[in-house]
Amino acid sequence: MGRAETDTLCLTLDECIAMARRQSVEAAVALGELRSAYWQWRSYKADLLPEVSLQGTLPSWNKRYSSYQQADGSLSFVRNNYLGLDGAVNIKQELWPTGGTLSVESSLDYLHQSGSGGSGNQFMSLPVAVTLSQPLFGVNHLKWNRRIEPLRYREAIAHFLTETEQVAMQAISHYFNLLLAGEQVNIARQNLQTAEKLYEVAQAKRRMGTISENDVLQLRLDVLTARSALTNSESTRQARQFALRSFLDVETDIEPLVPEDVPQVRLDYDNVLSHALQNNALATTMRRRQMEADYAVASARANRQSINLYAQLGYTGTGDKLNRAYRDLLSNEVVQVGITVPLLDWGKRKGQRRVAESNRDIIQGQLRQQAQDFRQNIFVLTEQFNNQAEQLRIACEADTIARRRYYTNVETFKIGSISTLELSSAQTAKDQAHIGRIQQLYNYWYYYYQLRSIALWDFERGCELTADVERLIEH
Repeated sequence: MGRAETDTLCLTLDECIAMARRQSVEAAVALGELRSAYWQWRSYKADLLPEVSLQGTLPSWNKRYSSYQQADGSLSFVRNNYLGLDGAVNIKQELWPTGGTLSVESSLDYLHQSGSGGSGNQFMSLPVAVTLSQPLFGVNHLKWNRRIEPLRYREAIAHFLTETEQVAMQAISHYFNLLLAGEQVNIARQNLQTAEKLYEVAQAKRRMGTISENDVLQLRLDVLTARSALTNSESTRQARQFALRSFLDVETDIEPLVPEDVPQVRLDYDNVLSHALQNNALATTMRRRQMEADYAVASARANRQSINLYAQLGYTGTGDKLNRAYRDLLSNEVVQVGITVPLLDWGKRKGQRRVAESNRDIIQGQLRQQAQDFRQNIFVLTEQFNNQAEQLRIACEADTIARRRYYTNVETFKIGSISTLELSSAQTAKDQAHIGRIQQLYNYWYYYYQLRSIALWDFERGCELTADVERLIEH
């Protein structure tokens, strides 16, 4: 990649693709989506780790009247005047095999009561307490998430790689659009020069009486047509120049170079399909959607009743001094089983279960259709790519023959052996053959990157398309 004397950026196709992946808006959007998915994945991983928290009230001061019930049931108002402090350290761990929560807590409460009837300082310690909260006979949401979230993150990475390849496909389209426009300008300029020379030859022949007035007028018309074509092709090239510059986010005019070398590979459908089923975002999405549908059905079935176990084991102590609060500790135990069983819900839960099962059937049908379309699309693209190599070879040969035929006809016309109609036909064939060669070259590269974007596989090197996600996120 370098700059010409006119400050024009000469780019090969590979350099254009690399630049698009670095600095195009589409590449930035794809990277932003990847970063969002990455931090969502990090948050999920963090949820599986122990969480340590500190809670406290520093301080709580209370000076007011409050109601108090006597032993005989009567109520009276008493004056409260106290200062309270409390703090606790809690370590909580989600138990994904069972879906419960295990926590360990240590706390200390301090109370200083003032006024009449005050009892001075009071401390209450809870050196350690272990608490288990466990749903029974219900769906294990944590276990399902451990199966779904990795697929979601893998799907995001595959989607990023696919979008990166699609950025390359957009770069190829813009690159060849400009290349074709440039070739059309060159063709139009050459045709104008040739038309002007032939018109001069025709005028000389007319003066000698060896050519008809009609032929001279036809060649004059060819000159005007060539000038109009040159003006239109220059406008088209300028518009496509702006499109590529905007896509690559550069200020300099770009001069694309014809990519003569193409990947010399022949693809096998089964091989492409195997890589696509393993790497493509759609394949991962289908697995995730199937699993989420199964999760919804399992949740609906488990909603028929709710049974929860709560158990806490620990020790506690009190005293008027801090050290006494940690002596002569007593057991602190709580065991509680809560149960909720619907006796009459008018078929609501049954309906929710049937809805979830119906949605799963719908998703399964959609996924089967998507899988079939996915395989068919890969088959068609593979055949198109394999056939494109022959199409490119034919186009190159046709370009060479048409060019030689045209220049031969030009020389033949000068000596008066062919008509202007035959010359015009040869020129049209030459132009179409040259543009056809560039178009077939574009098709070859586009099909190749389209298959790369589906299979996420580098067919030249024989390896997966990968990305250093953490490095991309940091940058």
